[in-house]
Formats: sequence, structure tokens, C-alpha cells
Amino acid sequence: MRTLVILGMAFVGGASHLHAQRVHQFEFGGFASFTRYDRAFALKNQIGGGGRIGYFFTRLLGAELDAGYQSPSPRTGTASPTVAFGSASLVLNFASGDQQLFYILGGVSRLDFEKSSPYRFTDNAAHAGIGDRVFLGNWGALRVEARALYAPSTGFAGADWASHVVGSLGLSLFTGGGVVSDLDHDGVPDNRDACPNTPAGAKVDAKGCPFDSDKDGVADGFDQCPDTPMGARVDAKGCPTDSDNDGVYDGIDQCPNTPAGAHVDARGCPSDADGDGVPDGIDKCPNTPAGATVDAKGCPSDSDRDGVFDGIDQCPNTPAGATVDAKGCPSDSDGDGVPDGIDKCPNTPHGVEVDSVGCQRFKDSDGDGVDDSKDKCPGTPPGMRVDANGCPILFTPERTPVILRGVVFETGKSILKPESFTVLDIVAQSLLANPQIRIEVAGYTDITGSAALNLRLSRARADAVRTYLARKGVAPPRMIARGYGPGNPVAPNTTPEGRALNRRVELHQLP
Repeated sequence: MRTLVILGMAFVGGASHLHAQRVHQFEFGGFASFTRYDRAFALKNQIGGGGRIGYFFTRLLGAELDAGYQSPSPRTGTASPTVAFGSASLVLNFASGDQQLFYILGGVSRLDFEKSSPYRFTDNAAHAGIGDRVFLGNWGALRVEARALYAPSTGFAGADWASHVVGSLGLSLFTGGGVVSDLDHDGVPDNRDACPNTPAGAKVDAKGCPFDSDKDGVADGFDQCPDTPMGARVDAKGCPTDSDNDGVYDGIDQCPNTPAGAHVDARGCPSDADGDGVPDGIDKCPNTPAGATVDAKGCPSDSDRDGVFDGIDQCPNTPAGATVDAKGCPSDSDGDGVPDGIDKCPNTPHGVEVDSVGCQRFKDSDGDGVDDSKDKCPGTPPGMRVDANGCPILFTPERTPVILRGVVFETGKSILKPESFTVLDIVAQSLLANPQIRIEVAGYTDITGSAALNLRLSRARADAVRTYLARKGVAPPRMIARGYGPGNPVAPNTTPEGRALNRRVELHQLP
């Protein structure tokens, strides 16, 4: 019996739906039975018959009563009993193909043995069964069943318990309720359902078609966001999507790739009040003058630091310190070719040859303002700030880091390119002229590549600079080489320009 129950539950778990709804129908039937009695009863297997009445509470659950009669023959002796039996069962039904209604059942039975000893007693038993109805139309079916009965206490002398197996074959008629087919379970019968494949849970109209109040393609009942604006794209739950998170839904958003944080209008397009190409909300400098060149944050740049922004500056390479006009071009009051602000001798007579600071030239081969006889660093590049000895001023009392612009390496390597030598020669001259100064050579990279690789590369590049300076005569104990990888960036790593600035070598004056 336990095996039959487990098998039935496994079939129920695999069934998808009943073929037809027979809710509130009655089933009337008759059957022929064949019983194998418990061996202890010493009765031959016997054919009998009976009838049943059943009722469907739901598509799955029903109940039924049945009764039958048999007159079995004994295997030994002359006592010939008659057996009347009755059962009450709960029935679990489910479909098994288009024309079958498979079922399992269980309940209680009463078997009344009559006539003479030892067959004069009544047993109460539990039973379980499995069967199938093969329909011969909507109102009739051929029914076959196998049932096991178990009496935990029997009245038969010499036995404590008894079990019997009964097989039956019969016909059933169905009345009342009616066969109502609704394969998509939307409450609208298939013969009136204009949309027969409605998903489970969707709300439908009288024709069985799903409602979609907000016209987003997701039926009411499934739609978790029922008031979606017209035209918005939605997910499987009916909720609008917003890929760029700007507050304007996809499908309505006319600018679908708005950068995060930008202010947008009703169409989803970013606003740019100062017209610098950086949307409001991202623009950290919202009042940039028209025409100025800006960085990724919307702030104007001033490459020559003359106070006039790039893009507006018509003289973009103004020397540091020069006085400029509104266009960014330097003024030269005495016409000596040295801009005001840099000119240390502003009233030089017309036509007089002057040095780089606007003063009448003496013998100064490298033009650094220091007479060749006092110049300990001849050949200083033009415009380089020098000390009284004519050597470049690289190190200040404030120990401001010196960024070696122009010192470059082969890509991904620590090999100096030849164009770096000029800058490093100047550094060597300054260190040789100031023997009391000790420095740290600090190498940096951008964030491209792994942290470990960048740390090794930055250290290797710092070592390359230290080695070059040592070859130029700077005592190695005065120099320490360290690599910091992508640490302490001087520009954003979000642009090629910024990353180029971050790939650098700095000199830090040590105490």
C-alpha cells in the first residue's frame, strides 16, 4: 500500500493540468472485481461485482462510496462463505493524456464474512488504490483499478492481521457540473476564449484577452508598475528602465547615454549653461567664459599661466611672469624683445642688445644673466632660472619637488630616451654646483596595468635617472631612488593627457 501511495504522489508531481474540468460532477458506475484473499483465509481467488458513486469537489479532489459482493470457495473443507464489502475513499485525480483521467485513492473498508465458522466475522480495513478512466466521450468512461486492503486485526481464527488485493473493471457515467475546458486557467472557457494562451495570473476581459492598462506590453496582473508613461521601455515586470540613470526612462530618453551626474531636461538631454561641452551637474566651473578650453570637469586651463584661459589666449606660450593684455599677449614697453614683467631693465634705450632679462648684454654665452667668468654652469638653456653661479635653480629652501618634464622612457621600459639627456645634464650641473644637497629620485606611473608591475617600473625608472646622474659625476650616496607606482597623481587618470602627466620622475630634496 505504501508503494502505491508513493507512486501516485510522484505522478501527481509531474502532472501539468487536468484535461477537463469536472467540478461538482457525480460519477455513477458498476464494476466486476477479482479478489486475491489473504493466504491464511484458505479461499480461492474469486470474481465478484459491485457499484460505486463518486463526487468531484474540485478538478483534483473527489470522494466516493462503493459496495460489492462475492461468494468465494474454500481451498479445503466445505464451509463456503459469502463476502459483502463496502468502502469510503478520497480520490486524487489528474490528467494522463487527452482522453484519460488517472487517479489514486485511499480510505477505509468493511468486509463482512457470513454463513458459518470459521467465516463468520467482520473486518475493518484501510485501503489504497491506483486506477485510470479511459473516456468514451464526455459522459462515459471505462474504469480499471487495482486496490490493496489491510486489516490490522482480523476475526479469522489463527490470524492476527490480513491483507487482500482487488482488481476491478467497470463503466462510469458522469452527470451534473458539465465539462468546462479552460486550458490557460483564466476563467474563460476555451470555446469563448479569444486569447487561449494567456499566461497564468494575467487579468483578462470577457473574451479571455489580457488587459494592459498602460500599454507597455506587460499584462495587468503581472505588471508591477501599472502606471508606466507612454513610450517607456519596460522590463519583464512591466517596470520602466533607465539605463543612464538620469531620471528619464528609456524609450522616452532622446539622449540615452548621458554621463552620470549630469542635469537633464524633460527629453533626457544634458544641459550646458556655459556652453563649454561639459554638462551641468558635472561642470565644476559652471561660469567658464565662452571659447575657453576646459578639462573633463569643465574647468578652464591656462597652460602658460598668464591669467588668460587657453582657447581665448592668442599668445599661448607666454613666458612665465610676463605681463599680458586681454588677449593673453605680452606687452613690451621699451621694445627690447623682453616682455614687461620679465624685463628687469624696463627702460633699455632703443636698439641696445639686451640679455634674457632685458638688461644690456655683457659676455653671457648662455644668456642666463650671469657673466661667463662667474658662470659655473655654462650652456644653461634660455629662460632657465639660475642662481648667482649661473646654475639652474632646481632646489629651494622650501624643498619644493622638482618635476623633470622632458625626461621620458621607452614604453613600458626603464630605458631613457635620448631627448631626456638635456634635462638630466642640467640637473647634474645643479647638483654638482650645490654639493650639500641630497635628493630622492621618485618614479611614478599612471594607473594602466597592475599595481605590482607599476611599482616595479617606477622604481626601475628612478634607478635609471640616478644611474645617469652618477655617470655625470654626482656622488651616488647623495641620491636615493624610490618607486611609487601610480601614487600621488598630479592629473586625472581619466584622459590620455592626464595619464601622460602622471608618468613622471620627481626630485625631492632630502633634509
